[in-house]
Amino acid sequence: MPRFALKIEYDGAPFAGWQRQADQASVQGAVEAALGRLEPGAHTIAAAGRTDAGVHATAQVATVDLAKDWDPFRLSEALNFHLKPAPVAILAAARVAENFHARFSAQERRYLFRLVQRRAPMVHERGRVWQVLNPLDASAMRAGAAHLVGHHDFTTFRSSICQAASPVKTLDEIRIEELEIPHGREFRFYLRARSFLHNQVRSIVGTLERVGAGAWAPGDVAAALAARDRAACGPVCPPQGLYLSGVSYETDPFA
Repeated sequence: MPRFALKIEYDGAPFAGWQRQADQASVQGAVEAALGRLEPGAHTIAAAGRTDAGVHATAQVATVDLAKDWDPFRLSEALNFHLKPAPVAILAAARVAENFHARFSAQERRYLFRLVQRRAPMVHERGRVWQVLNPLDASAMRAGAAHLVGHHDFTTFRSSICQAASPVKTLDEIRIEELEIPHGREFRFYLRARSFLHNQVRSIVGTLERVGAGAWAPGDVAAALAARDRAACGPVCPPQGLYLSGVSYETDPFA
């Protein structure tokens, strides 16, 4: 059967997450329903990352096997037609080899977290950023983040229900960008790794926010990491600021 890779963008707000749910709306369920309108029958797609409820994506990747050898452009156009009005879009489709797998072939995943500091309520970006009211020190957050880059046991920064076989991961980069916005500041956290633990990004950003607010010293992040204890973690930030922003493969299927 021909295998296709799909690059998918979605607003996670109305969904219970990526993974198909029996009684709740999911991104996977929406895409599989659209596929069912093109080719009758059940379809199962595999994703590079199973994002949680409320988490967004600008470049999720999924693979699916289909009966028909579709023209990739026509496949993406047809799926977008059948996905309406769900806030999900197929940005691109590509024919891939039978051994290509969105999850297991991935060599790097990239996440963006958007944190906005301003007093006035968010209007246009509501549901797409995490808003805090008090000023943050970007330099302090960068100093705290530096302790997390590299190969570590991230037990402190993973969910208690994480199903990963090991808490040991290599975090290749945490980059924090500070932007001026009307009546406030936006802080963008860019994280890169081959794979992430459940809630790892949200745990890291929530902890770094405490550093930026002055409640933690940058060195406290190193102490929390060394504790290998979930109780040593800072607050887990809400999901609405988190975006799966890219997945890399040995060969880009969409190039």
